[in-house]
Amino acid sequence: MAFLADRLDLIKPSPTIAVTMKARELKAAGRDVIGLGAGEPDFDTPDNIKAAAVEAIRRGDTKYTNVDGTNELKKAICAKFERENGLGYKIDEITVASGGKQIIYNAMVATLNPGDEVVIPAPYWVSYPDIVLLCEGKPVFVPCSQESGFKLNARDLDRAITPKTKWIILNSPSNPTGAAYTRDELKALTDVLVKHPHVWILTDDMYEHLVYDNFVFSTPAQIEPRLKDRTVTMNGVSKAYCMTGWRIGYAAAPVALIKAIAKVQSQSTSNPCSISQAASVEALSGPQEFIAKHNAVFKQRRDMVVDMLNQAKGIKCHKPEGAFYVYPSCAGTIGKRTPEGKVIASDDDFVAYILEAEGVAAVQGSAFGLSPFFRISYATSTEALKDACTRIQRACAKLS
Repeated sequence: MAFLADRLDLIKPSPTIAVTMKARELKAAGRDVIGLGAGEPDFDTPDNIKAAAVEAIRRGDTKYTNVDGTNELKKAICAKFERENGLGYKIDEITVASGGKQIIYNAMVATLNPGDEVVIPAPYWVSYPDIVLLCEGKPVFVPCSQESGFKLNARDLDRAITPKTKWIILNSPSNPTGAAYTRDELKALTDVLVKHPHVWILTDDMYEHLVYDNFVFSTPAQIEPRLKDRTVTMNGVSKAYCMTGWRIGYAAAPVALIKAIAKVQSQSTSNPCSISQAASVEALSGPQEFIAKHNAVFKQRRDMVVDMLNQAKGIKCHKPEGAFYVYPSCAGTIGKRTPEGKVIASDDDFVAYILEAEGVAAVQGSAFGLSPFFRISYATSTEALKDACTRIQRACAKLS
């Protein structure tokens, strides 16, 4: 009898974490490597948020909290949803967890039965399908082409829904593409979902504040109030507030689901870190001006990276609306040979080539469900990005 559970065979380790670890290992071995795999802002956590954490320690906020978050943080989250999204929620409709990933996992554990289907537009964040599989659900992928801006359209969504569909997961702005849905684009999707009352919506809004070119963010429950009673609106402090290591995600949802999620969390991790929760109250309630300053830098980086990658032979890079990723096509390199004579047969081969030849660590599109592409995170220094893009141009020029 095998010791490890069969369910482990359904999933794989996170490819994005694997790329980051590989880059660190190569650096430790003395290689000149630029890691563009991690979805983590290079800006530090703002000082006022750090100070709130220190003050929480000093006043003794170092004990267990409520399983799914302190009342203080839940109140701050309710205020955030009202202020920024026009959504009214009560404290008992809010849950807090150790990161957005745990919110998604808890929701799927609490609701999926074997064979239940979850519609996932592709490209997708690497964890969505594996979480669904681990919970004995069935991911249903809907490819979204570069020509469509990597966005799901209403017709394809309608076709993907079956009597077994329990959830759709939407992510805007998107990891890995940076694609963000306009209000009209979301309205077309919510119109479809209104017609299918058995389908729930989980919207991953983690990159809400990272949008450019005067883009206006919207979320499904805001667009279509009739969907609010079957929508989980998930968010967190990781990206906009530069708090990836603090591990705080949160969500709003109907009370019955919030209670079910708390039940799952009570028998897994229990409460999120008390200090991180205190810091998150300050993040959501304190000064917000730094976000616009960071976004101005991200926009400059995005524009530079898109421009430089489009100058690389065989690469075509779409300009995204938000987040801090680009998802360029490497279709023009497929079938070419490296100077060593190896044929580039896939995006996996391409990212392996640029890592070996030029020391640039990116993530292959196959990890996100749409090939032949690769993901680059521009949440790193402008100098490193310029160097990396120059290296990619050089590597592509050597292909024949």
